[in-house]
Amino acid sequence: MSNTLAPGGDHLPRQVADAHVDALVDLDPITGTFLGVAESSGRLTDFSPAGQEAMAQLARTTLRRLTEAEARPGGDSVAERRCARLLRERLTAEIAVHEAGEGLRKVSNLSSPLHQVRGVFTITPADTDDDWAAIARRLRAVPDSLAGYRASLDAGRERKLPAGPRQVATVVGQLDEWIGAGTGRGWFAEFTAAGPERLRGELTAAAAVATGALVELRDWLRDGYAPAVEGAPDIVGRDRYGALARYYNGTDLDLDEAYAYGWSEFHRLLAEMRTEAEKVLPSARTPWEALAWCDKHGEAVEGVEETRQWLQSLMDEAIEALDGTHFELAERVRRVESRIAPPGSAAAPYYTEPSLDFSRPGRTWLPTMGETRFPAYDLVTTWYHEGVPGHHLQLAQWAHVADTLSRYQTTVGTVSANAEGWALYAERLMDELGFLTTAERRLGYLDAQMHRAIRVVVDIGMHLELRIPGDSPFRPGERWTPGLAQEFLAAHSSRPADYVESEIIRYQGMAGQAIGYKLGERVWLQGREAARARHGADFDLKAWHMAALSQGSLGLDDLLTELSAL
Repeated sequence: MSNTLAPGGDHLPRQVADAHVDALVDLDPITGTFLGVAESSGRLTDFSPAGQEAMAQLARTTLRRLTEAEARPGGDSVAERRCARLLRERLTAEIAVHEAGEGLRKVSNLSSPLHQVRGVFTITPADTDDDWAAIARRLRAVPDSLAGYRASLDAGRERKLPAGPRQVATVVGQLDEWIGAGTGRGWFAEFTAAGPERLRGELTAAAAVATGALVELRDWLRDGYAPAVEGAPDIVGRDRYGALARYYNGTDLDLDEAYAYGWSEFHRLLAEMRTEAEKVLPSARTPWEALAWCDKHGEAVEGVEETRQWLQSLMDEAIEALDGTHFELAERVRRVESRIAPPGSAAAPYYTEPSLDFSRPGRTWLPTMGETRFPAYDLVTTWYHEGVPGHHLQLAQWAHVADTLSRYQTTVGTVSANAEGWALYAERLMDELGFLTTAERRLGYLDAQMHRAIRVVVDIGMHLELRIPGDSPFRPGERWTPGLAQEFLAAHSSRPADYVESEIIRYQGMAGQAIGYKLGERVWLQGREAARARHGADFDLKAWHMAALSQGSLGLDDLLTELSAL
């Protein structure tokens, strides 16, 4: 791809932003695959220190070009200013995280170069023999890509920038599963089994090469890196947390105010949950006792494939009910697929957005964690979040209107708190519209809301080692530790112990990300109410939704202003 800007050209911010995307895809073919760039399919990203510095240098170059573009005639129009604000904020945040060395200690059970390398194969085109030939080339690129990642972790160790030991131990366990330890058949071998017979020998050999690279990384992490970082903290502290929270949320947060807000939501939701739990199981002492009853005796779906189909029907039905009433959806936005997540995934369901040309649709992914029975109370609100009207409607709409914005605003410029805030708002919207038709399902929705409120409390609390307030029902006056965070979440969650542990490990490896759900939802709600107050009786919720979803990405700094003005 090439959209290189000629020196001295008469370029505006959106052109600078799109040129940045083109240059980024050249450096980062994994991102290219997410964007649907066919030329990326046979390559992987360089995660070495040099590769990371090349991406940071691209960001610096783009910022210089952006400053020039903003000064040109037309650079101050509404559309250009909105794009420029996002581009400057995102690249500045990325450079700050890079210069702090965070890329040299990136070990996570959910989001790391290792997870990008494996995850990209699940969205790489696999329809033709040529597609599978590119997959074989990409498999053979796994060793070099993971060697670069290992070099970065080694550089971080030498600079005394260790990853958290708990993250390392968890990833070693994930690698055991991906390798197929104990089963003799690894994830890459399973993945290539669907390939064409004509390429069977090449795919089998390439899968073995990729699996061998996983074995080498696993052994190095277990035998070399883990002993070297033993005793390092699993929390990041206030300074690191501030920079990471800026990256994930697109704003400089008042962390103490956010922590207090998390607690206020905890108390509000606990009161609502008690009321709803009384309807589900009058004898329940706590809402989670009522949800435990639902796990065993409530509405559920049996069978993995049956559950996949049920989730597909849930999204299809939501689209039929919402399109034309609360949203106005293009035909290609109406298409979304339900999938089962590959083995070894983290415990949380997730969504992958469509390619820009919609040749790959948006997809929701359910990790089964070995289960075959799935309670409906949790699935319903989660699929409103991951699918419709949550992540899918926002990210697919961004792709649909990409030509009127910039590709940067609709793809790589995504701010986590904007997207997760919308998805949590979507859950609340479905409650407001009456879609949670049973007490079980509504209690499940409230439990999901509580889970996000607790994320604000424990993510900020444990990383900053804050004190637990005196009005807390849990350990008042004590200071947060990861152990207390896990105990608190377990005591106020319907989820099983392995999920709770996976969540706390996630927060430790992605500090500042998990708070964006609740803080982002707050901004979406405030923006809607400000727009409603401005329009009065003329406020049109459907029009507001579509205008809001067609803005492209915004950080929380700008999101409230823009939503309020719609």
